[in-house]
Amino acid sequence: MPHPKKVPEILHGSGPFVSCLSHLLICLVSAAGLSAQRVEVSQQENFRTEPNGALIGVLEPGTSMTLTRRQDRWVEATLEGWVWTQSLQTTTSRGYDLVVRADDGENIRDRPSGEVLGKLEDGTVLEEVERIPGWIRVRRRGWVWAASVTVDGTTPATSSATSAAPSRAGGQRSGGLPLPPATAEVIRGTHAILSAPDGDTLSTMAPTAEVAVTARQGNWARVRIEGWVWQPPLGAGAERGDQDLASSSGPSLSPADVAANPEQARGRIVTWELQFISQERAESVRTDFYEGEPFLLMRPTGSSNGRFVYVALPPDQLGVTVGMVPLERVTVVARVRTGVSQLTGSPILDLIEIRR
Repeated sequence: MPHPKKVPEILHGSGPFVSCLSHLLICLVSAAGLSAQRVEVSQQENFRTEPNGALIGVLEPGTSMTLTRRQDRWVEATLEGWVWTQSLQTTTSRGYDLVVRADDGENIRDRPSGEVLGKLEDGTVLEEVERIPGWIRVRRRGWVWAASVTVDGTTPATSSATSAAPSRAGGQRSGGLPLPPATAEVIRGTHAILSAPDGDTLSTMAPTAEVAVTARQGNWARVRIEGWVWQPPLGAGAERGDQDLASSSGPSLSPADVAANPEQARGRIVTWELQFISQERAESVRTDFYEGEPFLLMRPTGSSNGRFVYVALPPDQLGVTVGMVPLERVTVVARVRTGVSQLTGSPILDLIEIRR
């Protein structure tokens, strides 16, 4: 009777070769499952070249992408969409095919002329997927803050090696120890206060300011600040309308009056005839503004001393300069923020109304 053939050891599931093979198969299966997962942006969020890296663009809520991998509190995902051909140029930079060439950036859409997925920055390089007349389908891989996306319909956590981000209601220290609702701490040094980690700047905290820490997330602390803002009552005659808003705070002050008595002028409402020069955004050196705050560069009519007036714009009035031309004369109703700015010595006003 013939002896049964000896089955090689690797087919019996024993030995180092099978162990390595099994591990490889597990990795491949895991990678395939990961690549099939979808990432959906739950709130408007930055899309970056790497964690805390350069900005690729800004994604809109609901934008869906393919998950590539997770790293700490970030997820890497691949974005695909359609961009108008006129806003793209060919390139060979870093192995990509196209580059966005539009001063204000360009929208990426889910289909030609379709829903906007986000806005790509000028200079962003992209991979071409396909093209039709007027439109090109593009692809780009990038990183998103994990707390702002969901994976397959669930809130993503960060990688398993990192603890979940603290909720808005309660905080955690970096080691997972709970914080009380608010802990008073003195944080030394001048720090920018952001809307979120790596978000927009809201204000600047003075050195040794005392703040209430409500949560901790890695190297970030969520804080609450209480203080007082100079806000005299406008009075019945100070509402927007045909009445002179300046009358509620006494006689109207001239630019010369404000320069002569800046502390007394703070908070007063003035009505000045000014010439529009340009609309700008404040750099970090302009400490009387928060960084990035929009303002109008203006000057008093008939002024020959070269002195300017800065008029800070509230969010609901960013479009007031549409159609306005340089040196156009307008009447500005505003509240004096400071009579003498630290950088230039010029007055800074908070806009209430522009009359053209």
